[in-house]
Amino acid sequence: MSTSLRLPEAIPLRTSVGRGRIYRRCGCRDTQHRQLGAHCPHLASDSEHGTWCFAVDVPTPDRRRTTVRRSGFTRQDKAEQALSRFLEGEAGGYNADPSQTVAAYLNSWLEAKALVLKPTTMARYRDYVRNDLVPAFGTLKLDQLAHRHISAYVTCQLAAGRGRTTLYRCLATLSSALGDAVRQHRLPHNPASPPVLRRPAAPERRIWTAEEAVRFLAYCHQADAEMADLFEFLIGTGMRKGEALGLHWNDVHLAEGVLYVRCTLSAIDNNHLVLTAPKTRSSRAWVAISPRVATALRHRARTTTRTSGDPDDPFTGLVFCRPDGRPLGPHLVLNRLHQLSEEAGVPRITVHDLRHLAATITITAGVPLTVVSKTLRHSTLSTTANIYSHLTRQAAREAVDTIDRALTRAEKAGLGTSRPAWLRPPRDHIQRLGEVVRRLRSPAPPAFSAAASRPQTGRATTLRPPWPRTHERPSSHG
Repeated sequence: MSTSLRLPEAIPLRTSVGRGRIYRRCGCRDTQHRQLGAHCPHLASDSEHGTWCFAVDVPTPDRRRTTVRRSGFTRQDKAEQALSRFLEGEAGGYNADPSQTVAAYLNSWLEAKALVLKPTTMARYRDYVRNDLVPAFGTLKLDQLAHRHISAYVTCQLAAGRGRTTLYRCLATLSSALGDAVRQHRLPHNPASPPVLRRPAAPERRIWTAEEAVRFLAYCHQADAEMADLFEFLIGTGMRKGEALGLHWNDVHLAEGVLYVRCTLSAIDNNHLVLTAPKTRSSRAWVAISPRVATALRHRARTTTRTSGDPDDPFTGLVFCRPDGRPLGPHLVLNRLHQLSEEAGVPRITVHDLRHLAATITITAGVPLTVVSKTLRHSTLSTTANIYSHLTRQAAREAVDTIDRALTRAEKAGLGTSRPAWLRPPRDHIQRLGEVVRRLRSPAPPAFSAAASRPQTGRATTLRPPWPRTHERPSSHG
């Protein structure tokens, strides 16, 4: 009986996994210095020779076949997993290429975000990606980006004197991009979360008092009446700067005393003006007009020449604009506010601080916070409470004073004094009362046993109270 030696089966050099191909190749060359690739004879005899690869055909808009090939996998199962991820990403509408770099992913992410973001937000994201993130992490593979890379970048930037607020916003952009990659199952986790740099605390704002606001407005009406109307409008309505500069006469109804916020004026890169949607969904709403604001709008209507203009021009019919009808740039309004504040002798603030001034005046005057939140058109009440909690010191003092006055009145009325001892039953009165109730509710004993046990005295039996007589209220007659 002869036995034959059975050799181990060779590892297949090429397999097909549904759509796509898995194969092995190497970098060996022939006598003419051409790579042998998948035709190297050592691949069949040496299982450790070469690396695993995958290839898949993907469609293109011009209906031409394009083959994507990726290599460098040490095992066959890793190549199959990479191919599966690539096919899942293609079905989901995103790129799951394992060789995709951070720069390629961020650029494709910007292209997708351009369809849903406002132009101003898109411009800020684009600057952070192109000027900061791509130079720092662009050459890394997206799957290789780790928390240590981001931490080292933050350390270098802070050592170079970079501002913490700007750096935090840059990292927030990166975290948003990587978060989308996690939601698309492109990455298992977000390397930028938790954030390396905490959000810097907002600086304490210097808000005008009502007296300083009146002095500033009085000076503006003498020095620059047109800008005075704008500042009267901002303080009297609490609207945002972009909402006021984007207001059209068609949305102002002086007879009814209301106006409608429909759009906002924004500046992209400080030079390109566009009209966009308001900041939040609740910002698109009606705003009441006070008599002081109505006077400013009527003065503005008399001094502004309303020309028909191009009906297709979105800047036609603006309430606050240049003499030629063109919109006012936000930076011009800020520069003019700083100049007039210095001339009027009031502290220097920003245009958005006028909105804080309106909120502070109303809260300090006792207007409920819910009404203030609706007037400012915040999305939630917590937004109003978080922003203006440190600006209402007077209102907070009045609140604690109200508690003090209420307790003092109650104390004087005698509601806070303790009851006399004769009004308080003993501690066990509840237990005794429970025993009496249970005794009354229990079934009566047989008649013969009660009659035979004791003689009849002819006196009625009385039920004693659950507490001793010593705790009864003493008689006034002694």
